Amino acid sequence: MPPAQPPMPPVARPISPASFLWALAPLYTCGFGTPLTMLYAAIRKRSVWYGLASAGYAAATGLWIHLAEAYGDNEPDLVPVVMIICMLTPWLVGTVHSLAVRRQVFDGAEPYSTANEHALAVAQYRRGLRQQARELAERDPVMARELRIGRPDLPRQYDDGGLIDVNRAPASVIATLPGLTPALAEQIVRVRDEVGGFVSAEDLSAAASLPPHLTADLAEYGLFLP
Repeated sequence: MPPAQPPMPPVARPISPASFLWALAPLYTCGFGTPLTMLYAAIRKRSVWYGLASAGYAAATGLWIHLAEAYGDNEPDLVPVVMIICMLTPWLVGTVHSLAVRRQVFDGAEPYSTANEHALAVAQYRRGLRQQARELAERDPVMARELRIGRPDLPRQYDDGGLIDVNRAPASVIATLPGLTPALAEQIVRVRDEVGGFVSAEDLSAAASLPPHLTADLAEYGLFLP
C-alpha cells in the first residue's frame, strides 16, 4: 500500500460581508442582540461553549432589565454597579467577543491570512508528496512503476507531487523539468538510450553534459527508477 498522503492545506476563502454585520450586532443593538449572536454561533458550529456564552449574555441582559424595573431612587448602593456591569458586558464585551470569533464561526477552517502563506503551504505539501513517492520508489520500484510514479503522461491516480521518471518519460515530459528546454530533453533521451539510464541527478548531469545549475532542480523533481 502507498504511504498515507499528508492533508492538503486549507484554501483561504473570503469571508462574507454578512459576518461583519453579525459580529457588530452587539454594538448596534446596545447588547440586546448579543445572546442571539452567540446562539447563532452555537447552532452554526454546534458548540456548547457558544451556547453557554449565549446563556450568560442573556442572563446579564435579563438581570439588568430586572434591576432597572425593580428599583427606583432608593436602590441599594451595589445595584447601580451591578446594572452597569450587566449592561456593558453584553454590549462591549459581546462586541469584542463576536469580532474575535468571527473567522472561526464563518469559516470551515482557519484560513491562511495571505495568499503567499497559502502558496507556501501548498508548496510544502507538494514537496511532502514527492518525498513520500521517492521513498516508496526506493523501497518498491515495481510498485512505483505500477502506480506510474513519475509518469504524468500516463493515466494514473497516485499523486507523486510532480516527479518525472527521467529513465522512462518521453522527451516532451522531461522538458517540463525546471530549467530544461526541448533541446536539452532530447539530448537527455539520446544519452539515456546510449547508457541505459541514470542513477541520480548528478549522474544525469555528468552523462548528458548539462549545465551544473540544473542539478539541484533535477534532484528535487527527477526520479531515476531502475
